Amino acid sequence: MAKTRVQELPPRSKVPKEDRWDLSSLYPDDAAWNTSLREWQKQIAKYDRFRGTLGQGAEQLANCLKFHFRMERLAERLGTYAYLRLSEDTTDSKAVEMHGRFLQLLTRAEEAASFIRPEILALPQEVLDSYLADRRLAAFRVFLGRLVRMKPHTLSAAEERLLAMQTQLAAMPHEIFTQLDCGDLRFGTIRDHRGRLVELTHSSYQSLLLSPDREVRRQAFHQFYEQYQAHQHTLAATLAGSIYTDVYYARARNFPSCLEMALFPDRIPVQVYENLIATVRRFLPVLQRYYALRRRVLGLEELRFYDTYVPLVQPPKVNIPWEEAVRVVLEALEPLGDEYCHELEKGIRSGWCDKYENRGKRSGAFSAGSYDGWPYILMNYRPDNIDQVFTLAHEAGHSMHSLLSARKQPFQYFRPVIFAAEIASTFNEELLFHHLLARARTKRERAFLIDRQLEGIRATIFRQTMFAEFEKRIHEVAERGEALSVDVFRKIYRELLDTYLGPEVVIDDLLSLECLRIPHFYHAFYVYKYATGLSAAMVLAQQVLREGEPARKRYLAFLSAGCSKDPLDLVRDAGVDMEKPDAIEGALQQFESLVSQLEEILE
Repeated sequence: MAKTRVQELPPRSKVPKEDRWDLSSLYPDDAAWNTSLREWQKQIAKYDRFRGTLGQGAEQLANCLKFHFRMERLAERLGTYAYLRLSEDTTDSKAVEMHGRFLQLLTRAEEAASFIRPEILALPQEVLDSYLADRRLAAFRVFLGRLVRMKPHTLSAAEERLLAMQTQLAAMPHEIFTQLDCGDLRFGTIRDHRGRLVELTHSSYQSLLLSPDREVRRQAFHQFYEQYQAHQHTLAATLAGSIYTDVYYARARNFPSCLEMALFPDRIPVQVYENLIATVRRFLPVLQRYYALRRRVLGLEELRFYDTYVPLVQPPKVNIPWEEAVRVVLEALEPLGDEYCHELEKGIRSGWCDKYENRGKRSGAFSAGSYDGWPYILMNYRPDNIDQVFTLAHEAGHSMHSLLSARKQPFQYFRPVIFAAEIASTFNEELLFHHLLARARTKRERAFLIDRQLEGIRATIFRQTMFAEFEKRIHEVAERGEALSVDVFRKIYRELLDTYLGPEVVIDDLLSLECLRIPHFYHAFYVYKYATGLSAAMVLAQQVLREGEPARKRYLAFLSAGCSKDPLDLVRDAGVDMEKPDAIEGALQQFESLVSQLEEILE
């Protein structure tokens, strides 16, 4: 009998040049990066010339801040290059060493600069007021205003130095998780619904859950999660270490809770977070109605988690090559104008994107914007999964946000905060959905797109809100001084699964392990911004489609504003007030309307 050939991932060295990103906008090669790193290292000692002098006048403070932001700008360039090199192949020992060296020096630089914040905040209020009014500090006025607001949470110079020295240690739980999850875990091989033997990976797992063959979905789910079960105690300890680190920093900086510490820099009221959870919980019966429809349409006696991703209507085209995906995304974004689309197309075709999966490559997708380099996009693109086209639109939104902000803002105000950044990415997905829906030729095509949109809302608003509630609860456990163990994690997560999925979904016990494989949990209280971002994006996209030029100008101004204002103000200027429940309720009302439309078409 002839041997079946296994579809294995290529090593990085075998990936064609045209499928890789071109990192030369940052550095032409590793040697140039090393030279720049050494130059940056030499500059770290120059922080000392400013120590103890920041009360000597506005000019001295301005000189210190100019030097500091030059150092941070170079650090961002160095760090982005090292991170992208590591992301290409997390098992590449040279890339691991480069990233490690950068983190060590970053810790030293942060330690050297740690006096700036407490020394400014130790100045008398009348001096601070005079600095804020001085024209020599005009470029740093917003920065200084935000810094002064941090006064109750800033420690002495010696204490700030100690905290800065712990930067690399604080990052270790995430680094350990990444090495285990992306580098060491192996999930074996599996036959897809066509009988092909393929390697089970993070990326192929998502595609296999879309398989029309339920046995393939079931086997992929169990085989995938059995590896996490085999490492559950290590994964739980790693996640607990990250949470305990959050608690340590919250207490050290005099915050009542980790949640309040996370929301404070962006001036997001805790009520925004809590209202999100409360509003989504009110709409859970609609979600469970959707699950009931899914069970009926699939003809199942019982619906399981691995049945919740397969399309209810098969896509009209299941093989979308990269070039076609780029074309479709660019057409969908035409409402944003010729300049936006031209810049994006030029970037995608000139080396922004690392397209396909290779062995050791970081899983998922991300955009890595940089002030002095291109806003790179990591993909693990698969042509058999239409979700990947939406992912490309999503990451392109992040990249264009970075590009436009870098062009319009000084370095200290260019990087958008995540609360705003998630609007830019999901806005693009909204335009893509409406573009495809307008061109649907049959009821079946329309049903497929509606179901795809429902899945997007389910995954981004309902699911991410469940994640947000999980984060809140596990941090509260640690804040009460109670121990975090694998049993505690799984118990809390199972309770939330029961609540959010409801009686329509039969939950396999292995699914409670999902909480141990979510990378975002290592950046606490991040995921809620996906839900708020999509809600705002749905409203803003409708404004652009209905109003045209006035709404487009407001939206492009939002993209160009970086972090020059607080995020709630930026979003309000664009046309949405996130302190009101309107956006979230509006998104979930649209979800309910789409469920009704899908019921009408399919039943």
